[in-house]
Amino acid sequence: MSDVEVRHFLTASPPRTGKLATVRADGRPHVAPVWYEVDDDGSLVFNTGESTVKGRNLRRDPRASVCVDDERPPFSFVVVEGTVEISDDLEEVCRWAARIGGRYMGAERAEEYGSRNAVPGELVVRLRPGHTTSALDVAD
Repeated sequence: MSDVEVRHFLTASPPRTGKLATVRADGRPHVAPVWYEVDDDGSLVFNTGESTVKGRNLRRDPRASVCVDDERPPFSFVVVEGTVEISDDLEEVCRWAARIGGRYMGAERAEEYGSRNAVPGELVVRLRPGHTTSALDVAD
């Protein structure tokens, strides 16, 4: 896919869930679903708790991958690999949680998700793309 096609795929409606891969302390992989938003600079932004497996993994090792796929034939996917930046600034957590919640649950619920997630212990994570792999219509 071109850069424009990748962005369109990642921002499509209805939104798809990303699968976040992180590295555990013993080297084993950990994969978890995440809701995300694409920022203007192409970063994937998502929320998590600092005490979750993914939150602890990312604090220790900022390398991560997110896979987003279309499970309907003819099947397509985008994998974004890079390093993350983490913030616990509650204003930023609230802003991104509202944006992400609104994307997945509808604009009328955005504020609800922002308020619910803007509490101590919640993080906003920004995955800056270092390498992207994609394929459109794999089965064709």
